[in-house]
Amino acid sequence: MAAIVIDRVRKSFGSTNALEEVSLEVHDGEFVALLGPSGCGKTTLLRIVAGLETQTSGHIRIGDRDVSNLPPRARKLAMVFQNYAVFPHMTVRQNVGFGLRMAGEPAARIDRQVERASALMHIEPYLHRYPAQLSGGQRQRVAVARALAVEPSVLLMDEPLSNLDALLRLEMRAELKAILAEAGTTTLYVTHDQTEAMGLADRIAVLQAGRVVQVGPPLVIYREPRTMFVGGFVGSPPMNFLRVRASGGTVALGGARFAVPGGGDRALLLGIRPEDLTIGDAAEGVPFALRVLEPLGSHVLLTGDVEGQQLRVMAPPEIVARAGDILHLRPVAERIRWMSAPEGIALA
Repeated sequence: MAAIVIDRVRKSFGSTNALEEVSLEVHDGEFVALLGPSGCGKTTLLRIVAGLETQTSGHIRIGDRDVSNLPPRARKLAMVFQNYAVFPHMTVRQNVGFGLRMAGEPAARIDRQVERASALMHIEPYLHRYPAQLSGGQRQRVAVARALAVEPSVLLMDEPLSNLDALLRLEMRAELKAILAEAGTTTLYVTHDQTEAMGLADRIAVLQAGRVVQVGPPLVIYREPRTMFVGGFVGSPPMNFLRVRASGGTVALGGARFAVPGGGDRALLLGIRPEDLTIGDAAEGVPFALRVLEPLGSHVLLTGDVEGQQLRVMAPPEIVARAGDILHLRPVAERIRWMSAPEGIALA
């Protein structure tokens, strides 16, 4: 296996900068997800690592080699695309062994690797079939098996589960995580789905407008977002943000007061996850004007207003409330994420 080092990579398309000096390291055997909205540059970055796009400046290293100017075949990596990219005129067996045949491997090794990769992806019963005879999920398994069969030092994946339905995506996510952990393959994975990134990755790199704005383990990204963008993008529903004013180092909301890191008098953003708000009593709570209740099985999502600002709360399913009620909320103080306003950057 091998580490990936992305060193100050920049990419311009004419006068448009798609990537702004991105630096990132994926350790040997690590799974890193590139997470961000459409147009943030994550697929462009993946294609540069693959050699399918050429960077405007910067370097890519895989293991101990600088591959910045090498063609894709010389980079010793494999890639799984969003649209499967399996060959319709080949059987599953031929598809899985394609990369090995192109590399001129002996027939015995090809057979051995095809059997191993097919077993990992549970597609042994389909080896004699053609892609048209498979479901979308089965075709995606074939694409992953083909990549694993060549035992790449690096595996690149570009939204490989996005074309699957929700239930199949959940099943494939669990299997993919187990298989890649067993194989120990260094993996760089592009997705816009924050649930997918949280569930699969050892670390997440969040991209915004061509820049990496935060890198860290999934729970750190979730609990300690560095910016309002990260807090608002990661999480479903996203983190709440209230515009508040600190006076004498504290913020008052209804009957509740909160100490602010660094003290002082200034405008701030109070960030809090919907599950970190509980229903309190009127004396200590933050008044919350309930507008909408959405029963979601394991919880009820409440949407309402605090001092004219929208807030969402995850409440237990047995809550007794209706639109128009005034509830009183108690934030979990240690879970509050304080940010500067209007910059939206975490204070600590």
